[in-house]
Amino acid sequence: MLTPKPISFVLRPLVLTAGFAILALMSGQPSRTSRSGAISASAAELVTLDRAVRDFKLPDQIPWSKPSPSGTQSANLFGDPSKPGLYVQLLKRPPNNWSHPHFHEYDRYITVLEGTMWIGTGTKFDPKNTVAIRAGGFVRDIAKQPHFDGSGDEGLTIEIFGMGPATSTPAETK
Repeated sequence: MLTPKPISFVLRPLVLTAGFAILALMSGQPSRTSRSGAISASAAELVTLDRAVRDFKLPDQIPWSKPSPSGTQSANLFGDPSKPGLYVQLLKRPPNNWSHPHFHEYDRYITVLEGTMWIGTGTKFDPKNTVAIRAGGFVRDIAKQPHFDGSGDEGLTIEIFGMGPATSTPAETK
């Protein structure tokens, strides 16, 4: 059944006004949960957690180093790569920044977070002979195996899990 035009003319503005009023009320209340019931990131600042039970860092709390001469930055999220034991580190590379062939004493596990990581193997530095690993991709650096890698035009951010002490031994042949 259709609503007569005079009633529709009156109801439509009332419904719109009520809708805007509900939105205004809802936006004034801090939301603590998403649709799935999980605490949202903004709510993390409102809740006090026992850091002895669950530790976390929000993006603005990540301790980035100052850029190196080549422009790379790192941040240790857990552990210390220079000491024995597990560590988790973030590494940012500026655009077109490459390592030359090298190897690590222990396996390292890498997740590409942003950009594209270009990976190559062997002792000869050859950026044209690489494979692109895009954001979301995974790389395992196998212990004592020579490799090189770099960033493309957009730069790169990766997360590295490994066992310390982390070393990098040059392995380039010219």
